[in-house]
Formats: sequence, C-alpha cells, structure tokens
Amino acid sequence: MPKKHKPRFGSLQFWPRKRAVRVLPSVNYKAIEKKKKGILGAICYKAGMLTAIVKDITPDSMTLNKQIFLPVTIIECPPMKVFGIRFYKENKVTRDVLASVDKELKRKIKIPKKSAKLEEKIPKEYDNINLIVYSLVKRTGIKKTPDIAEIALGGSLQEKLEKAKNLFGKEISTTEIFSAGQLVDIHAVTKGKGLQGPVKRFGISLRQAKSEKGVRKAGSLGPWTPKRVSFRAPLAGQLGFFTRCHYNNKILEIADIKKKDINPTGGFLHYGKIKTFYAIVKGSIQGSAKRPLLLSFASRETKKTAKKKFELIKLE
Repeated sequence: MPKKHKPRFGSLQFWPRKRAVRVLPSVNYKAIEKKKKGILGAICYKAGMLTAIVKDITPDSMTLNKQIFLPVTIIECPPMKVFGIRFYKENKVTRDVLASVDKELKRKIKIPKKSAKLEEKIPKEYDNINLIVYSLVKRTGIKKTPDIAEIALGGSLQEKLEKAKNLFGKEISTTEIFSAGQLVDIHAVTKGKGLQGPVKRFGISLRQAKSEKGVRKAGSLGPWTPKRVSFRAPLAGQLGFFTRCHYNNKILEIADIKKKDINPTGGFLHYGKIKTFYAIVKGSIQGSAKRPLLLSFASRETKKTAKKKFELIKLE
C-alpha cells in the first residue's frame, strides 16, 4: 500500500485568517487611476443567482452563435450621493470638505449643521483627490443605514478637481460609471462560517479510524525543536468572513428595473425584490445575500476574458 499523505492547502498569503474589520472593504485604486477617467467604483448589493441563456458571440469560440447556459449573479446598484471630497498630500489626508447634511447620515457619522462652500475650503497644496460617497440604500428596502466608501477619480489632477466640483453634493447612478460588456473587480467579504477544524479549514486528510487523540486533526504540529507551534501548522480557527477580491467579472447587462423587470416571482431568496438599478454579472460572487459590494474597474484585465462577448436572451 502506498503511503497516504495529503499536505494542507490554503494560501499563506492571507494571514492571519481572522474576521474582516469592515463589511465594505477599501480598494487600492493606484493601478486603475492612470488607465481610466472619471469615477472608478460604485457601492452595490448582492441579490442572488440565476441561470442565463445567452448567445455566444465571442470570436473563434467553439460555441460561436450558439445558445449556452451561464450561471449569473444579480446585483442591485442603488444611486450614490457625494457628500464629501478628500484631499491628499504625499499619501496623507490634508482636508475633508463635507457637503451633505442629509438626515440619513446621522445613523452613521456626525455631520455638520451647515454645508461647506467648496471653493473656500480647497487647500493650497495637494496631489490627489478622492470622493467620499454613501449609498442611497433606503430606496432598496434592505436597510436604512447607508454604507460609506471612499472612491477614487481617474485622470489628471485638474480633471479630478473639475469632476469633483461637478459632483459635489449630487447623486450618481451606477449606469453612468459602468456599461454592459465591461470587466469589473468585485471587492467584498465572504460568507462567515465561524470556528472550524483543520479538516474543513485547510483540507487535511482524516486520520485512521482508531488513531490516538482524534481523527479530524493534524498528525503532527511540528518538530520537538524549536519548542513552539508554527503559524503554518493547520489548526482550528475562523473560517469565512474574509475580505476577498474577484477579478475580471463580465457585466452582461446593467439597467433600470423600471424599464426591464427581472425579479423572480416573490423576489430573490433572503433578499426580496430589486427596486432600483441592477447589474447581471457572469459567474458567482463572494458573500451572502444583501452583502455590500464595491465594484471597480478591472485592474489586471486579460485578453482572454476581455474578448468574451455574450448576448443575453433570458433569465431562468
């Protein structure tokens, strides 16, 4: 009989494996700022999954001009509102100029009684500008408390300032940022699974039936010397509720629910009915229903994923 051996898996890049601090993660926009112009991200919410019947119009595809089935994720994209502009100098925040005095923000942060005039508050020296936005999630019916995120602007410094002035205190629709056929990166927190053992957490093999001191555990946690357990040893701990990013997700369709109703009968499971804008994304996305997502332009776009094209026929 060959020796039964299976090493642990699970990337050591993600360490320590503990719960995410924020449900809505931050994004490093440095790789996208030079490629794109305008707003580089949007706050959305995961509704659920369906099966899409699409026509494959990808050049040189084996299923060219044929109908195929694709798993798709439905995302609700309510409008966002710009309530502040953040100025940076050498990667440090120099000034925040807040505009909005909406009552919705009282649930989240302390807001000024009067809105500031942007022209008077612009600092003399700065080298970067970001927008501080919040989602108008109250229109979806999921919850009342908005989610706040810092979203970067693309282009030169002068273009960023002009864009920020035009959007100061105004609403933004996701359809103005993204369009069908684009690739997006989706930043979100995965489903939380709580405390789990090393078999489920790292995929180690079960020991023999009459093994001493348990079957669902590692046979050895390390050598006698050094007299300590390495962090590389597979141990029980937190599984899930980790911040992760899915790269190169293809948007099949993005539109207003009033123009095209895609809600199933009775709405999506654990979510309900979509009431604002929606986006249909190819494949699955991390997180449970109602999980806030942060969509951004693709930072590592590949030729293989970019050339794929599908024409949506219907959802099932």
